[in-house]
Amino acid sequence: MIDDPLRFGRMIPAMVTPFTPDLELDLPRAAELAVRLADGGASALVVNGTTGESPTVFYPQKMRLFEAVVGAVGGRIPVIANVGDNCTADTIQFARDVAPLGVSAFMCVVPYYNKPPQEGLYQHFKAIADSTELPIILYNIPGRCSINMTADTTLRLADDCPNIVAVKEASGDMDQIARIIEGAPEGFSVYSGDDAATYDLMRMGAVGVISTIGNVLPGPMHELTDACARKDWTRADELNQQLLPLMEGLFETSNPILVKKALELSGFPVGGVRLPLVDATDTQTKRLEEIMRQVGAL
Repeated sequence: MIDDPLRFGRMIPAMVTPFTPDLELDLPRAAELAVRLADGGASALVVNGTTGESPTVFYPQKMRLFEAVVGAVGGRIPVIANVGDNCTADTIQFARDVAPLGVSAFMCVVPYYNKPPQEGLYQHFKAIADSTELPIILYNIPGRCSINMTADTTLRLADDCPNIVAVKEASGDMDQIARIIEGAPEGFSVYSGDDAATYDLMRMGAVGVISTIGNVLPGPMHELTDACARKDWTRADELNQQLLPLMEGLFETSNPILVKKALELSGFPVGGVRLPLVDATDTQTKRLEEIMRQVGAL
């Protein structure tokens, strides 16, 4: 395993999953979106994460989606497949099924609903890491999983598992994230899991962001992370302030309702969302359109 903290780059869109009008997978549109994002400045893609509606895209559909995206951009940028689940055995088996499709890495979320203790989190991720040679990005998002993976557990996994190479941190706990950045072994990367925290976390030493807004404005978000990497904090702050209203506005209701609507408003429709999510209301759409005009997305 090469210890390269930038093996996936700095600006990684968590790609939405396009659907047809009857909410079936739209694989040609997924391929088009992947190319659009790669052309726009994405350094890698996370496929079928939270923003990709992973709870309502079932395993056979996920595999078809991974294949379509790898086929579209796999030779240009890394494709990171979200295979995480709250059952360790299912995650291991699914990762084994997905690996031959040509993905570059896996993302695995903290197990949700069953609320394991920290030792359970450690054993879960270690078992997955031991079962594959592909790199793994951990995903800590307490707001969706009901539990937080502590800095101690993250660093223990980073130290003990050579192929656990990064974490997407969306805990919002700046002290915790600082501890991970400071204590991480060589080659282990911390990514912001919240667009609005990217500037602050990169000032602390994070390498980049796994991004929602990157679906809509990959170029400006790439420029923001690049400015942070150059330590051009004046330019980075300007870009952050410009983009912040949309970073926050996309989360005025459950993600990815509004990022899909934003793509539609920008002239690249990707279909609606599957139940139990519901499409944006007229009021939400009007407000989103105003924000997009404000930040120069329309």
